[in-house]
Amino acid sequence: MSDPLTKVGLHLDELNKVRIVEPDVSQKTALLKEECNEFVHSIEAFKNISNGFIKLIDSLANEVNREKMKAIGARNLVKSMAKQRDAQEQQLQALLLEKTTELERLRIQHQSLIKTEKQPF
Repeated sequence: MSDPLTKVGLHLDELNKVRIVEPDVSQKTALLKEECNEFVHSIEAFKNISNGFIKLIDSLANEVNREKMKAIGARNLVKSMAKQRDAQEQQLQALLLEKTTELERLRIQHQSLIKTEKQPF
């Protein structure tokens, strides 16, 4: 009875139900379906792990950028302070030169006054 059914493309399974597909092909198909489901679950788990990793990397990148901006700000502040210090030093040197020149002028004036004082009228 099985042979005439097989000739027409029909098969009997282990429960003696009529099937269009051969029993071993049906078993392999069921096994493949199960493996595909396991693969899909594995891919979903991988996707979840990857998403977590991406979020972690993004947060670390944001933190690195914040620290980088802080460092750039600190560097700019140090440069600004150095420029201010240089400008102040130049101002003080100019003031020192001015005071030295004034001191020399006053010293010459003082010597001139002393000479004038010593001369008889």
